[in-house]
Amino acid sequence: MSEGLAGRGEFDAVVIRTDYTDERAWQAVVATLPQHVHVVDAPSWSGASVDDVLTATRDADDLAVVFLADPTTMRSAPPALLALTTLTPEDCENDEDYAHLTDSGPTFRTTPPGIPDIHANLSLGNLGFEEYAAWAGESPDGVYRSA
Repeated sequence: MSEGLAGRGEFDAVVIRTDYTDERAWQAVVATLPQHVHVVDAPSWSGASVDDVLTATRDADDLAVVFLADPTTMRSAPPALLALTTLTPEDCENDEDYAHLTDSGPTFRTTPPGIPDIHANLSLGNLGFEEYAAWAGESPDGVYRSA
C-alpha cells in the first residue's frame, strides 16, 4: 500500500486519495490543492483506514502529518481533508506525553489552504498537532481554516 509515496519532494505535504467513488469530486479537490503537495492517487489506497495509512507511512522521512481525501472530503464544500498525525506513542517520551500531544485526537479536518501551514509548522516543530486540532475543534463545523 505504500504505492505512490516514492518521489515526494523533501518539503512536500502528502495528500492520499482513499475514496474512489466520484471522479468528478476528486478532480474538484485536486483543483483546490496548493503547491508543494505530493498527491497519491493509486487505487491500492481505496478504502484505506487511518491505521492502514499510519502503517504505510511509518517509515517516511520528514512526514509529521498526512492528509486524506476520504468520503467526507469528496462530499464537503469546500473540501475538508482529514489531517492525520504520524506521531505514535513510540515517538514520545511516555504515554502521558503522547496523550497530551493527541488530546484532541489523532485527526482533524482542514480545507486545502491549511495544508501548507499545518505541514510546514509541524515539520519545523513551530506548532504542535494538538494546537491545530484544537483550532479545528473551535470552528462551528470542526474544520481548520488557515488565516
